[in-house]
Amino acid sequence: MSEFDYIIVGAGSAGCVLANRLSEDPSNKVLLLEAGAPDKKLEIKIPGAYTKLHRSEVDWGFWSEPQDQLDGRKLFLPRGKTLGGSSSTNAMAYVRGNRADYDRWAALGNKGWDYESVLPYFKKSESNEDIHNDYHGNSGPLNVTFAKGFKTPFADAFVEACAENGIPKNPDYNGAEQAGTSLMQFTIKNGKRHSTAGAFLKPIFTRSNLTVKTQTLVSRVLLKNDQAIGVEVINRKNGVEQIFVNKEVILSAGAFQSPQILMLSGIGDPEELKSFGIESKVNLPGVGKNLQDHLFFNCSALSKKQEGFNHHTTALNQFKGLIQLFLTQKGALTCSPLEAVAFYNSRGESGVDFQFHFAPIQIGADYKTDFHDISTFPIIDGFSILPSLIKPKSRGYVALKSADPRTAPLIQPNFLTEKADWDTLIRGTRKALELLNSDAFTPYRKAIITPPDQSDEGIIAHIKKSVETIYHPVGTCKMGNDEMAVVNEKLQVHGIRNLRIADASIMPTIVSGNTNAACIMIGEKAADLILE
Repeated sequence: MSEFDYIIVGAGSAGCVLANRLSEDPSNKVLLLEAGAPDKKLEIKIPGAYTKLHRSEVDWGFWSEPQDQLDGRKLFLPRGKTLGGSSSTNAMAYVRGNRADYDRWAALGNKGWDYESVLPYFKKSESNEDIHNDYHGNSGPLNVTFAKGFKTPFADAFVEACAENGIPKNPDYNGAEQAGTSLMQFTIKNGKRHSTAGAFLKPIFTRSNLTVKTQTLVSRVLLKNDQAIGVEVINRKNGVEQIFVNKEVILSAGAFQSPQILMLSGIGDPEELKSFGIESKVNLPGVGKNLQDHLFFNCSALSKKQEGFNHHTTALNQFKGLIQLFLTQKGALTCSPLEAVAFYNSRGESGVDFQFHFAPIQIGADYKTDFHDISTFPIIDGFSILPSLIKPKSRGYVALKSADPRTAPLIQPNFLTEKADWDTLIRGTRKALELLNSDAFTPYRKAIITPPDQSDEGIIAHIKKSVETIYHPVGTCKMGNDEMAVVNEKLQVHGIRNLRIADASIMPTIVSGNTNAACIMIGEKAADLILE
């Protein structure tokens, strides 16, 4: 019989942090379980190859239900399935969100989650190469840097365009103030991706009190007398095994699969569980509810010269870039396809409600480009501003499709079901077009190609055809004390002892920006809460 002090389910952004921190004490026997294989795929290490990871063996490859507001489209929902989780497959943007995001969590009754309380955990993880101030760490495991090996002239033009149009320059959106525009900060080190597996897990593989099992799917949490006593797993040989715990089980399986595991364990809405023949153990109707995600789409222009990223997608240029990366740590493959970012308020009010991602890539006006397949991108260079809805009003849910843990959950995001979200996106698109038409882009802009029709109706039609998730799902096991909350402020699942959740699912509201940094912070804070 296998037995551990702590069992961590999911070796993603928070799970790798937890494995590191909980095993620092040699008396703690820690087990880290990951459904995917080790992170050996070459493209994981190459920042510019990140789109080749989607729909591959290191991606769960989920899909949403058909979206009524998007002409019935199903949206692709990538999730990392390897050591490092989505930190091994994402675009490496390091964005913490806004101070007000965390203060709101605390105001909702989650003591200890205000900005001043979580800032030390952001700093604890971080080793920032370029910024040295009171808001950043410089000695943590995770390397954070501005792009060093490659930059197009379009990136600086974007920053200047924003400054020309009322979005001031801000050299550090993770610092004192989020609003403004700057180059993006990345989790990259020496021209290669620095995932949480690389930062937190690889350096401690030799710890004798840490066991890491890959290709091991957790099918349910074992419960006895309202207490978690272990987990049941399906191993790589399709065998079923039970593993027991002395102290705690921690779910870090993400916003889609942490609620799925809870429901398979009998934790959730009793009526929903009954329909799948699952005995209700704990009545928590909020499990799987409150799903939130960010959306973006392209406003693209063709450039006058081949100075962007598109022409680097040809087979020959990819090969040349690979050689350049490994010989010199320079070139297009050393960088994320994102280059710059802006945060502002689309209503002209205080605070932040909108984000622009900037990419030195044109997406194409024929709607044949697949965001998740680099082979479909045009090879003629250009650049895109990606209006990004970061404070969505719409809410969705995750449910079961089957009692078989190997079946993907049902994911219904209900994207853009709230009129306010459409209004915000239209305002954001108008601002993006203003930026593309600004003087800063004049030396580079040949023609704006999307949206092809710039009326409100044309913008709406363009959004329906092209919008994609930024794959930042959160909220499905939300933290709080109301009737729909799943965990308390210490991340303990309501009504069950020795079971916590530490991942994006615990966010009561989504943060204002890319979510990976916040997930890493949640892992850091969870470790302290557990070790208390």
